[in-house]
Amino acid sequence: MKRFIRWHALLLGVVVAAGLAPAPGFAQGESAVPFLLIAPTSRFAGMGEAGTGWVDDASAVFWNPGALAFQDGYEVSLTHANWLPKFNLPDLFYDYVNYRQRIDAIGGTVSASFTYLNLGEFSVTGSGGPEVIGKFKSYEYAITAGYSTPVWESFGLGVNLRYIHSALSPIGTEQEQGNGIASTVSFDIGGMFRPDSTWGGFWEDFSAGFNLSNIGPKVTYVDADQADPLPTNLRIGLGYRLLNDEYNKLQVALDFARLLVRRNEDGTSDDVWEGIFTSWGDGTGFKKVITSLGAEYWYGSPKLIALRMGYFYEDPNFGNRKFLTLGAGIRYDIYGFDFSYISPVGNDSENSPLADTIRFSLLINWGG
Repeated sequence: MKRFIRWHALLLGVVVAAGLAPAPGFAQGESAVPFLLIAPTSRFAGMGEAGTGWVDDASAVFWNPGALAFQDGYEVSLTHANWLPKFNLPDLFYDYVNYRQRIDAIGGTVSASFTYLNLGEFSVTGSGGPEVIGKFKSYEYAITAGYSTPVWESFGLGVNLRYIHSALSPIGTEQEQGNGIASTVSFDIGGMFRPDSTWGGFWEDFSAGFNLSNIGPKVTYVDADQADPLPTNLRIGLGYRLLNDEYNKLQVALDFARLLVRRNEDGTSDDVWEGIFTSWGDGTGFKKVITSLGAEYWYGSPKLIALRMGYFYEDPNFGNRKFLTLGAGIRYDIYGFDFSYISPVGNDSENSPLADTIRFSLLINWGG
């Protein structure tokens, strides 16, 4: 009896697992490997996922590699989340590890990260009936390495190179020659504008950044005609420090993000360089822009306790994710601990798969 499994259903499951709802009109998600868009660390997840224009820690590997150009010393952090707890699936979880190190000899900062999404175990049945004849585990991961350097005193530029592996299913359907396993590569480019003290006034507390991420070839599971685009994403962020005295610090951040993927009516998609431009002309325009707003308050000298909150908004016709976020953190010597919590809002908030999602992060920062 020939083994049989509909692994295309798994691909849609990955979209759901990442908490990224597909746009109306498409039977599948807009891109492959949407786990690359999951906000990785608790700190900025607690700020409504607004970090592109403010990030000042190692998670800049994700939010904006250009920000690493302004960071000294070393830092390593680990994040864990039981993903989509509403489904009550203990083997559906997300892990993230990142590292950054300033190296004066090369005039910049090197960084690395590892992202892993475990999707659980699935059963294989025979084509003639429901009998289970095997099982397999489904997962995805990405390994990223980056370099960032100051282009001038107030502007940093960073690039990342990434290897992506998606293992949805080791076998295909009876009608397909391929399977649900694929690998590809991508890169990011980000910039951060952070005026130094010589600017004075308003500018001394202001920052702004951008990040164009996941630029690369499509992901091919079965054949090139059915290849799916990467989640190429543009983020633009602003940050401003409202309060900065010895014991109290308060900053706010605002992010705008848009997926630059163009899906056609026949199910095909434009190549990455086409999609960056044609995605704006598909009739959706700015409707697909996601808005994130967050605030962070620190007390202590040096920083000791943090409180965070934020709001995440997505157009009702293009994902309809709306949620409040809360977070807190503590720092002691070189160690830190953060957590964040998602509370969906809206008429169907109780049924949101993202409801009650909690992330935990641990970090060690020394020499900076």
